[in-house]
Amino acid sequence: MYGKTILNKMSPYKQGMQIEEVKKQFNLDRIVKLSSNENPYGFSEKVKEAIQIAALELYPDGYALDLRLALAEKFNLPKEQFVLGAGSDDLITCICRAFLHEGTNTIMANPTFSQYKQHALIEGAQLIEVPTVNGRHNLEEMARSIDEQTKVVWVCTPDNPSGAFIKEEEFHNFMSKVPEHVLVVLDEAYIEYVDESLHYNLHANLKKYKNLIVLRTFSKIYGIAGLRIGYGIMDDKLAELLDIVRGPFNTTSITQEAAIAALSDDEFVQKSRSDNEAALKQFQVDLDHIGWTYYESHTNFLLVNIPIDADEFVDYLLQRGFIVRSGNALGYPKTVRITIGNKEDMKQLSNVIEQFDKERG
Repeated sequence: MYGKTILNKMSPYKQGMQIEEVKKQFNLDRIVKLSSNENPYGFSEKVKEAIQIAALELYPDGYALDLRLALAEKFNLPKEQFVLGAGSDDLITCICRAFLHEGTNTIMANPTFSQYKQHALIEGAQLIEVPTVNGRHNLEEMARSIDEQTKVVWVCTPDNPSGAFIKEEEFHNFMSKVPEHVLVVLDEAYIEYVDESLHYNLHANLKKYKNLIVLRTFSKIYGIAGLRIGYGIMDDKLAELLDIVRGPFNTTSITQEAAIAALSDDEFVQKSRSDNEAALKQFQVDLDHIGWTYYESHTNFLLVNIPIDADEFVDYLLQRGFIVRSGNALGYPKTVRITIGNKEDMKQLSNVIEQFDKERG
């Protein structure tokens, strides 16, 4: 038998259907992909300029010094407190590799982002999954579940797939109950979509909690998901450990240049946030008019309750040119997760949903 025994009980990550795949299957000319929470407004023009200057014939700077310096300047933190990854997924892998093994356990909400579980299992750790309550982390129960074998606790806010946001007051209450030897990974992949008045005090939290790792990504609001770049912010001693386990050239030259350029364009980020908020609110109004309910969201997606099996509804939308994510795969049966596209695409989707609702009578 090849590989670790646990691999025989697991399945590879299954992504949603891709645009060309749907076009061929349903003989359609136009597809609107609303399944992977990408930015429908693309990426900054500054990124286009930056990626043309990368030297492809040379190995990248494995330490990504220029990008670390750009992040250090943006957040007013030492460069030693940052670690770069090929997307925040890569950093999740590194955290599991560095801190989890047989005889340890790790705590997470259920459902939440799937890759915490995937990589923890590969490292042989025991899972403690605490059910969410109306899409929200049950932080009280997660804290109570910590024992001597607990090494890592995962907190996703805003959560994927529910979109729920944990207020900083709730977070501090939770952290006060976490022993110093237990790492807390705060996954903030969608933080740029959250109203800035709700953002945590990053400086104060990193100073107070030496066991805190904050994960962020360029895949969402920055719009460069295809280049795979994310980063972690943490105490420099933790960063040094993750730098040991990550691949020596885990981010490319093009990716590093693109990320530096993306960081410099605050105007693009603000416009993306504003456009997303407007499209999200209008889509919620449309759903209210139809009579469908949904989870509160602080992100660029909405988890929508539906009256039939999720896979059946996904197929209905596929045939009409819309790709969304089935809640069956996300731990929320009879829901679909819908990325918020531009206003025009969302209006077309609302019309399709309204037609579906009328057909059902």
